[in-house]
Amino acid sequence: MSAADGAAPPRSDVLLDRLMRLHPKVIDLTLDRMHRLLAALGHPERDLPPVIHIAGTNGKGSTLAMIRAGLEAAGQTCHAYTSPHLARFHERIRLAGRLIDEDALAALLAECEAANGGVPITYFEITTCAALLAFARTPADVTLLEVGLGGRLDATNVVDAPRLTVITPVDLDHQQYLGETLAEIAGEKAGILKPGVPCIVARQHDAALAAIEARAARVRAPLTIHGQHFHAGPERDGMVFQDERGLLDLPRPALRGPHQIDNAATALAALRHLGVDDDACAAAVARAEWPARMQRLRLGPLVEAAGEAELWLDGGHNPAAGAALANTLRTLPARPTHLICGMLGTKDAAGYLAPLSEVAEAMTAVPIPGEAAALAPEDLAAAARTVGLTAATAPDVAAAVRSKAAPGARLLICGSLYLAGQVLRDNG
Repeated sequence: MSAADGAAPPRSDVLLDRLMRLHPKVIDLTLDRMHRLLAALGHPERDLPPVIHIAGTNGKGSTLAMIRAGLEAAGQTCHAYTSPHLARFHERIRLAGRLIDEDALAALLAECEAANGGVPITYFEITTCAALLAFARTPADVTLLEVGLGGRLDATNVVDAPRLTVITPVDLDHQQYLGETLAEIAGEKAGILKPGVPCIVARQHDAALAAIEARAARVRAPLTIHGQHFHAGPERDGMVFQDERGLLDLPRPALRGPHQIDNAATALAALRHLGVDDDACAAAVARAEWPARMQRLRLGPLVEAAGEAELWLDGGHNPAAGAALANTLRTLPARPTHLICGMLGTKDAAGYLAPLSEVAEAMTAVPIPGEAAALAPEDLAAAARTVGLTAATAPDVAAAVRSKAAPGARLLICGSLYLAGQVLRDNG
């Protein structure tokens, strides 16, 4: 008996595994598969609560988390779609403020599988359809959609008239799909711009900003740009934000790192555009939570293995993220810092590690369990040595932690969101 006949659908992990196997042999980088399945599902993308669509290379998740915290502080309910997940797929879909439950997720995936009819479709596309279906059926005030890859041809780019778009900092990543230059990559990200729909633009490299402005001019999308229309910076133990409405004196972002002030600025510009009050803006920066972004681990077996050493976790994985992480480490009290790093083979390992080589004493390279595309620890260690980092290998994170645990040390597990997710699962 099928789910449509009244039987309970299989568990979501069984369905997700099955959906993974529908992946087309050739990715043609169009939205045709999305449009086909959404039509079969009755076009849920047309029935969403007002959408805020967020693209960019770095900071998308942190910016979304701060926008959500601000809107919720203002009494609004938010759907949120993010990727990838860390410990469980359910993290990707938040319905009116709560993570989707297992029964609802399994039923949605089964419905999308049946509507798709077994034809090729990517895992991200069909699960995005499931999220949009959930959002259309559940009342909320706002829908926050994070782009998965790029923007123009991303599966989330099926909403014709979002309430607002946001572009976080654009940098080099996913060049095999998006282009080799900042201008090309920014042009793909700017594909989320829609005619007449305002866009908040974070601090950008000049080439990226020029590409975004060119796209905005073509579609007549008004831009609100960091450095032109709004400004932010540290101030004593907090931060200040200023736009045409005035100055806000705010707490320092709860999310760690100097770069989070820029992310907060982008979120605040969006919130001000949406009309939230000053108290909600303060809550946006003070209450936002986003795991595996310079997260201090305080409980669990890995923390016990670290003994008297500090244990931190971060999922950044491109050169700009490495630079941001290095700057964050400089703001912490001085301690001997050792990296425990795993990366995918598609990433620029040397580019990521170069800025970290200035603040870390050494690195231990580890595999990423279950990831066929992971860089071999020996190759990652070799990349580290090219930028001046002393490097060794370990069979897993736990072994690396045990080998480097020492009183007064700081151990930082880093290099991949996939590795970060495995650490959070293993650490409970």
